[in-house]
Amino acid sequence: MNNIKTKFSIRDLENLSGIKAHTIRIWEKRYNLFKPNRTDTNIRYYSLSSLQKLLNISFLNKNGYKVSKIANLESEEIPLLVKEIALSKDSSNHAVNLFKMAMLNFDKALFLSTFNNLVNHKSLSAIFYEVFVPLLENIGLLWQTDTITPAHEHFIFELIKQKILVHTDKISKVSQIKNDGEIYVLFLPDNEIHELGLLFINYELTQRGFHSIYLGQSVPIDSLKYLTDYYGKIIYVSSFTIKPEKEIINDYLIEFSEKILQNSNHSLFISGRQAIHIEKEQLDDKITILDTIKDILDSLDSTNQQAG
Repeated sequence: MNNIKTKFSIRDLENLSGIKAHTIRIWEKRYNLFKPNRTDTNIRYYSLSSLQKLLNISFLNKNGYKVSKIANLESEEIPLLVKEIALSKDSSNHAVNLFKMAMLNFDKALFLSTFNNLVNHKSLSAIFYEVFVPLLENIGLLWQTDTITPAHEHFIFELIKQKILVHTDKISKVSQIKNDGEIYVLFLPDNEIHELGLLFINYELTQRGFHSIYLGQSVPIDSLKYLTDYYGKIIYVSSFTIKPEKEIINDYLIEFSEKILQNSNHSLFISGRQAIHIEKEQLDDKITILDTIKDILDSLDSTNQQAG
């Protein structure tokens, strides 16, 4: 069973804060900022409060405060100063740290309060690019280094997903479809479940008044083919995060081209980590590979303007 994590190695602190382990040790010895505990077998570990303190110190340091000055503050003064700076500045870094703490503690209330504070000052698009994207990139590293468990990842992903869905539902009730000629079909390939980026693209397309059909996770190519019976021009959009595997990704795209794109007005836009394994010289000219979600949206906007 996955429990709340309360003990952290110095490598955990490094991964979570971005501060090198060597630097943490120097701060610990020189300024007495942290007091690690020891297990029965004499292995050093740090508490959750030490992690919170390190995240706050890191935040203050990035905002111009010298560690020597921070060390002279009382422990209760540090979070108050962090809050004061975060309120006076457009501080996305602090929000990322709060979301990390919410994830580690499975603390839904902290997630919601942090998100609500952000949404009072930023659009969902700004929150996604400035806060969620850096957070998700960091979570990928934390998962790979065993700092967090899949349970932590799923917890935070589902909360972000809920917020994107709520905002999409709100704008879909008031926005009108501007161009019904082009249909955007958003899907993930077989066994691909990482859909946050795709959900955000769907939100942005809905906000722009485009006609989008969201199919979601793990959609077989043959199922996509049925849509071609209904629409003459489909722009398929997908994200390859862990699937298809590099050994089969090019065969997947060949099959997609043969079944969906050939002799049609349809096209496919792809982003995601797995896209680096695509052999672009053999790629169908109706398939476009882009690096980021923003690149995808910019390209779709450009395509739509040219069509208009």
